[in-house]
Amino acid sequence: MLDRLVGLTMLLAATSVFVYYTVWTLFMPFVDDDHILHSFFLPRVWAIRIPVILIILFGTIVGSFLSTVMIRSNRKKALKAKQKKAT
Repeated sequence: MLDRLVGLTMLLAATSVFVYYTVWTLFMPFVDDDHILHSFFLPRVWAIRIPVILIILFGTIVGSFLSTVMIRSNRKKALKAKQKKAT
């Protein structure tokens, strides 16, 4: 039951972010600048900055993880080859 609740929460969060970003980037440019809806959205420059920052952040995290895994794997292979050579 807990996994369904977590899944539903993640689905609702993703849907709300998608709807917010879609309205912000596709529909708000056609709304007058003095309309009250503009108070709910960040300036348009952040529509580009936020995804770029997230891509750089997640790319760095994934790259660091892969580098760590590859370094550890190579160390294990070198240790096994060294033990095999000593025998």
